Amino acid sequence: MIDGIKTYGSDELTRKLQECDDPVFLLTIGTTETSLIDGISGAGPSADLTEYTPASDVEFMVLGEVRCCDAPAETVVGDEAAPTPARLTKAALQLSNIPFVIVDAGSKIKPDVEYVNLGKDYGRDIRTGKGVLNPLEIFENAKDLGAELSRRHEMLLIGESIAAGTTTALGVLRALGYDANEKVSGSMPHNPHDMKSKVVDEGLKNAGLDPKTDDIDAMQAIGAVGDPTLPAIAGIVLGSDIPIILAGGTQMAAACAIIKSVQPTFDFSRINLATTVYVAGDETADLFGILKQIDDNITVNVVDPKFEESEHGGLKNYLKGFVKEGAGAGGAMYSALALGNSVEKLRKKIEKVCR
Repeated sequence: MIDGIKTYGSDELTRKLQECDDPVFLLTIGTTETSLIDGISGAGPSADLTEYTPASDVEFMVLGEVRCCDAPAETVVGDEAAPTPARLTKAALQLSNIPFVIVDAGSKIKPDVEYVNLGKDYGRDIRTGKGVLNPLEIFENAKDLGAELSRRHEMLLIGESIAAGTTTALGVLRALGYDANEKVSGSMPHNPHDMKSKVVDEGLKNAGLDPKTDDIDAMQAIGAVGDPTLPAIAGIVLGSDIPIILAGGTQMAAACAIIKSVQPTFDFSRINLATTVYVAGDETADLFGILKQIDDNITVNVVDPKFEESEHGGLKNYLKGFVKEGAGAGGAMYSALALGNSVEKLRKKIEKVCR
């Protein structure tokens, strides 16, 4: 039993992480122009700035400053704001001493740091029915990356940063036949389920796809109503042969659905999800309800950094439904706690990085 972590399933991968000499953290970034729809995402100070969020997240993680834009990456609702989860990730990885690699699955705004490039195109507005123009290219390149990383490391942790990613996750889940309406999480206290569902409906219609009658495969689903990070994450997993922690919530559930579609016999005991208590306890969503439809063997590690005890007002806003997860924050905090750091030490480190 590790303070701050509640595990739903097996603790086998937690023990492997504790014994692992060389894990690596991947932050997969991408753009979907779906984020420009006003009110659909809180992953940025305003809708037009959401496209800068992934680049600003990784610039802060690598450089300690943001260069791609003037505005800090944060979730703003009314007069209140919460810091980007990339700050939580940076603090946690410093504590756990785990190196990280930036993977660009398809971003419009490129960060001013080194990164691995998986595809030449960024994601479009899924209402067009053409959300990702090159899903197979991203997927195949990601498989190669997963194979290469498996030769160098014993374990991978994979996070994502993409604004409006829960909407594209809903799109892919729906396209693949899962009951996901009103089950995906979101970055704001108010989860705009009706807007997300209407956007997905429009995208599926314009793509000429009907999940009730059509046998839709993963690449079709991603191409129509997905985003670039989803084929990237699924490809890395399927190209690898080592244990993997998927650092995230409902977007990682969509990645699991893609994995299941591509490889129906995939052994889900090889991967865990690690997310925050703010996603797992989100009353406007149902992460566990989605995962149960995919496979019974998907373990979820839920991290509680106890921000109610923080003196930082922005972090306390996580308790009000701001942000919840992103940039692999849940998985990064999970690794810090699993490797022996106390919740208090983790929280103090996060507070320091958020100053």
